[in-house]
Amino acid sequence: MFDWMLPEKHAIAILKKDHDTVKDLFDQFEKAEGAAKEKIVAQAVTELKIHAAIEEEIFYPKVRAHVGGDIMNEADEEHHVAKVLIAELDSKAGDQGHREAKFTVLSESVRHHIKEEESEMLPKAKELDIDFLALGEQMLARKAELKREGVPADAEHTMVAQVKGKGDSSAANAKRKAPAVKRRAPAKTAKKKTLKAS
Repeated sequence: MFDWMLPEKHAIAILKKDHDTVKDLFDQFEKAEGAAKEKIVAQAVTELKIHAAIEEEIFYPKVRAHVGGDIMNEADEEHHVAKVLIAELDSKAGDQGHREAKFTVLSESVRHHIKEEESEMLPKAKELDIDFLALGEQMLARKAELKREGVPADAEHTMVAQVKGKGDSSAANAKRKAPAVKRRAPAKTAKKKTLKAS
């Protein structure tokens, strides 16, 4: 069955719609400037947290045994990496340049994850004989709850909070720790005294 023929409330259609939403936000970020970028970051981070929650709580457990450990373990680790970056973005640590770079790395990582999920995991999951519409209804209900009540803090947010923004990138960390460099006034060149022959 072609993916575009899936019913709107099919679990896989819901995940793919989420994927399209965040990819569109990543594209918007690349074209945006100034304060518009920060609004896109906030929106994308919220979308990603909700999406990760419904996958981890509902979809992944349902398909894990059939899809297989290798694919699912890699997906778990990709989620972990993304959630560390999301937690750092949520902490608002770092200067604007590092925040934008961090979001760019997040978008690259998530695009890779989406590509693998859509080419490997979801086709394999689709082979399962389960009620994907009922699963989709459960996922939509949880999404609505998370939007209404917020996404609970995860281990990655706790970890980032414990380092209080000091576990950020090595460059940002080095910048914070570097002693202030005092600039010296340029040295005056001494005029050579010429001795007159007597």
